[in-house]
Parts: sequence; C-alpha cells; structure tokens
Amino acid sequence: MKVKAKTVVIVALPGVQLLDVAGPLDVFAEANSQAGRPAYRLIVAAGLPGPIRSSSGVQLMPDRIIDRDFNETIDTLLVAGCPNAAEVPADGIVIEWLRRRAPAARRFGSVCSGAFYLAAAGLLDGRRVTTHWAVADVLAEKFPSVTVDHDAIHVADGRLRTAAGVTAGLDLALSLVEEDLGRELAMRVASQLVMFFKRPGGQMQFSRKGEAVPAGRSALQELQRWIAANPALDHSVVSLARRMGLSARHFARLFRSEVGITPATWVEEVRVNAARHLLELGHDAPKQVATQCGFADADTLRRAFARHIGVTPAEYRKRFARAAR
Repeated sequence: MKVKAKTVVIVALPGVQLLDVAGPLDVFAEANSQAGRPAYRLIVAAGLPGPIRSSSGVQLMPDRIIDRDFNETIDTLLVAGCPNAAEVPADGIVIEWLRRRAPAARRFGSVCSGAFYLAAAGLLDGRRVTTHWAVADVLAEKFPSVTVDHDAIHVADGRLRTAAGVTAGLDLALSLVEEDLGRELAMRVASQLVMFFKRPGGQMQFSRKGEAVPAGRSALQELQRWIAANPALDHSVVSLARRMGLSARHFARLFRSEVGITPATWVEEVRVNAARHLLELGHDAPKQVATQCGFADADTLRRAFARHIGVTPAEYRKRFARAAR
C-alpha cells in the first residue's frame, strides 16, 4: 500500500536565518532519499509574494503564500527564526494564520528565534520551550507564561517542538525523522549529513552570555575588574569587604543590591570564564586550570563548570581547544 507523504511546512519571514530553513529541509530531503520514497513533501511558506531576503542577503522563493493559496493539510509546521525576531514583530496576518493552522497540524514548532512568532500567537502559553541562548532571557521576559529551557538543544512538549539556535534545527528535524521513520533510518541520515545523531551536551557550552560584566557604583566595578584580573586569589566575602573598607554584612548587601547577584556567584562566574579561556588554549590539564582560576581542586572546578556550562571541563577542552588554537 502506498504511504502518503507527510507535508512539512517551514514558514520563512523577511530577514530569516537561511540555515533555519535549509538545515531542516536537507534533513527531511535526505530522509526521503534513505527511505527510497517521498516520505516528506517540503514546502516553504511566506507572508508575501516574491523572494524572501534572508539575513545573509541570499533570497528564497517561497512555494506558498500564507492565506492566499494555502489549502492543504499540514502534518508538521515549523517557523524559522530571524536574527531580529525579538525586536521586530511579525506581520499580523502571519500571526493570525499561525494561531489558526498550528493547532490543526499533527506537530508544530520553531527553530531558533522562530519561537517569538509562536509566542506572539499565544501558542507557547504554559508550555516548555527552548530558543537561541542569546534571546532566551528576552523570550522569558516578554512571555512570562512560557517556560524557557536555556540549555536544551531541542524540546518536545506534547505536539510542540522547539529548537535552539540555527544548527539545532538539524537536530530537531532529525528527531522528527526518528519519530516518523525509526532510529535506523535517522542514523543513516545523520551519517550521510556528517552530524551527531544525538549531540553531546546542551547549547550553553557555546554561549558567551555568562561573561561576568562589572556593574554598580564605580568602586564596586573597580573591585570586580580586580577580581577578574586575579581569579586565583582569596575572594571570600570577608576578604572583599576588607578591600572595600566595609563590614562583611554591609558589603554583601550592597553588592547584591547593585550587581544583582551575590559576591560568591559573581566570583564563581569569573572563575568559570577564566577556566574556559585556559581550556580553549588547550595547554593545561583541568587540575592545573583549577589552581590558576581559584578553585580548590579539579572536582570543584568540574561541579562549577557543569552548573554554568553544562559539560565537564575535559569535554569542553576536547570540543573547543583545537578551534581556539
């Protein structure tokens, strides 16, 4: 019996990140090839007629125009992201179309900052999602009813599927292929595209958002710059308060009030970031890095690194040291 192809629609709006569209499309197209049949029917949809100019300047020609010639049943509906999605609202017609059509699809979701368009349509309320690490806080702030996972590569919440930044769209599409066509075929797709079947670690290992930035009054900022320049020294609250000429209690209260986090948390962020830079150079073992960055031992470094970055120091160095050199 002939199996009907599943219709996959990717919504691409002006300024779209090209890989948010092309990455998933290539995964589904390769699945067709590996299956030896058209398992997926692929459609790029736009809000307006004519070419869609991507963020890189390359233009895409859509297959369908939203609300004009879109009548077919959608199996999987994905919204691609744009670098400026957090600041520029989508066309109201597109949002209304998403509000209508997404719940009717078997699955729907987003790649990268495409989550902002689904959120604007009210489709993420009460749901757990992910998006690019650089805009995760903005999404959570603008849509407080949405639970944002800052570290996940992709998240499934019922029929909703969301992916983190850019290349995570390939991971998401591969997971959908595995759901539909099985693990073995999905592994063949991953092999052909030279990509991880299951990517190790989360997206925070790629993030640079955790860099501790001096804040507060000038005396506090001067202290923070001194901590960053000397991560291996004693930076207990008592020691830092003494340097500021304040009591420990008053210093801790002042620091939290003006910087927004405790002195201990800020110091740990500084030390983790210093460790990242040393690990990227690739010269020192984690034990040596721990000593140079003010951690008591390699195990303390490992626990702090896992909290902030989501992987161990050894894993981080393995993945990023050569690129840094």
